[in-house]
Amino acid sequence: MSGMIAVAEALARILASVPGPVEAESVALAEAHGRTLAEPVVARRTQPPFPASAMDGYAVRSADLAGIPATLRLVGTSAAGHGFAGAIEASETVRIFTGAPVPQGADAILIQEDADADGQTITAREGVSPQKFIRPAGLDFREGDVLMQPGETLDARRLALAASAGHARLGVRRRPRVAILATGDELVQPGEAAAWDQIVASNSLAVAAIAREAGADPIDLGIAPDDLGALTRAISRARDANADLLITLGGASVGDHDLVQQALSEEGMDLGFWRVALRPGKPLMHGRLGSMLAIGLPGNPVSSIVCGQLFVVPAIRALLGDPHAGADRSEPAILGRDMPENDKRQDYMRARLDTAPDRLPTATAETRQDSSMLAVLGRSEALLIRETHAPAARAGEPCRIIRLDRRIV
Repeated sequence: MSGMIAVAEALARILASVPGPVEAESVALAEAHGRTLAEPVVARRTQPPFPASAMDGYAVRSADLAGIPATLRLVGTSAAGHGFAGAIEASETVRIFTGAPVPQGADAILIQEDADADGQTITAREGVSPQKFIRPAGLDFREGDVLMQPGETLDARRLALAASAGHARLGVRRRPRVAILATGDELVQPGEAAAWDQIVASNSLAVAAIAREAGADPIDLGIAPDDLGALTRAISRARDANADLLITLGGASVGDHDLVQQALSEEGMDLGFWRVALRPGKPLMHGRLGSMLAIGLPGNPVSSIVCGQLFVVPAIRALLGDPHAGADRSEPAILGRDMPENDKRQDYMRARLDTAPDRLPTATAETRQDSSMLAVLGRSEALLIRETHAPAARAGEPCRIIRLDRRIV
């Protein structure tokens, strides 16, 4: 266990240790945003359930408009929710609005811009082909169609689809319980007065936010001092909370004050690994305590956030049954400045992005990459990936990045 393992191997081991998806539960559609499907979503109805008009205008028989101009007699109106119940005959028409049912006998829509109305007489100035501006029944989907698969996250688009398909409730995975324990005598809670040799604990807030965004319920175990008894009690609280995943912050290395690994081992943890060929984040620990996964993140704040994105998010997604939990989230970019050759650790460098619609983003690594510097991470937009032993590279050459800012488009 003393040697470093590759990032890809570390992720594979973490995902392989996930015992399976957490249990399913049924939730109301209004409460399902951000949840992960546990079962397929099958259409309970056909959409649209009838041939519907795609435009405002007049429902017509296309054959009646063979000679232009054509005169038609207005016999009714069809609006959304108030369809025309009868059928139109030769040289008849019905005023129709977008989304309304097309009356029986009609096979096309004459748009209102191509017609003149004079009381009950409509004069068509343009002909129409059969089915013009008509949405056939089932254009979107039909009853029995499988619309979504297990593992998909319910966002605004998918919620709208589920509602349209006739669902009021959906089967989803319960939110995994993720217990988060900050460790170290040097830490105080935000807002508390810090002694001259102490710092404010920021990692637990960041990791909780990462866990929540991934679909989990974070459980704050607070701050444990560098004391075996205190660490053991905190681990017991995680077990009592039936946590699916315990995340520790700091103290997982092998220094005199790094007691987390020892405390977990004494509690029966099966250690998977504890060092990864990664920058930032080499002292990363992984193991299992019975059914509870354990991931020990580094104490440096940038390291914990980067490792949270690389390893915690996939672990949570695997607990939710996401088949793409371990998918590569990187994308191509262009280097914004020259880069030296890399060593035996894979780099995730904080970088700024220059984007334009007609080209790949240009990623420029920040000049200062210290793993304690949250201000640098805060203004960065991506992680620039440098593989192990990557040769020197020039500005303008291809690279890969993981975006930190993902805006809704």
